Amino acid sequence: MKKLFTQISLVSFLTFTLFACSKSSDTTVVNNTPVTATVKDLMADTVLGLDPTSGMPYSAGKYTFYSIENNAIVSNADSATTKWDLAFASTKILTNGGTSGTGKGGAFIYKGLFDDIKTIASDSVFKTDNAPTAYAITTGSGNGWYTYDGASNLITPIAGRIIVIKTASGKYAKLEIQSYYKGGVTLSPTATDAEKLTKSRYYTFRYTYQPNGTTTF
Repeated sequence: MKKLFTQISLVSFLTFTLFACSKSSDTTVVNNTPVTATVKDLMADTVLGLDPTSGMPYSAGKYTFYSIENNAIVSNADSATTKWDLAFASTKILTNGGTSGTGKGGAFIYKGLFDDIKTIASDSVFKTDNAPTAYAITTGSGNGWYTYDGASNLITPIAGRIIVIKTASGKYAKLEIQSYYKGGVTLSPTATDAEKLTKSRYYTFRYTYQPNGTTTF
């Protein structure tokens, strides 16, 4: 079982840099063999999803691809493969399945505390992407993982909205988005438009991944 804390940013170029620092270890049993998984705090200066030359807050079609299983950014050259599990573009998150990918991926939103999910219920339904009408991770303010305040132009993760994920290879993870802004901060409504623009699309999240394919965390 892997427990990870990650920040990825989605702003404009295809440059991927990860800085990982091992914090502690956690042990699970896979086929009766002890396997050590490292808990890491990750910071990523990944720039994708905003084209500053266009004058638009988001350039459609630009995604940051991410591997839950490998805990790493995946090159856009591998977007048509099963090497990625989630793809981020502005507030939209794709899973690698359905109309979005060739994998077994899917997801659903669990309403409750992250630590309360010890196992995935047998009657759980993993939705798949059916673009452009519907996505496994529901889009829109209040519908999925975030709310949008039009007056302040701020995105805020909703407490108690946990994303339960089936990866591209059919394994499982639970993920909680903690911030949408650089450094994991909560921006003030009085922050300047420039600050909101330059600090947005930096996802900070934590997740637990079960590499042995079971639905128990």
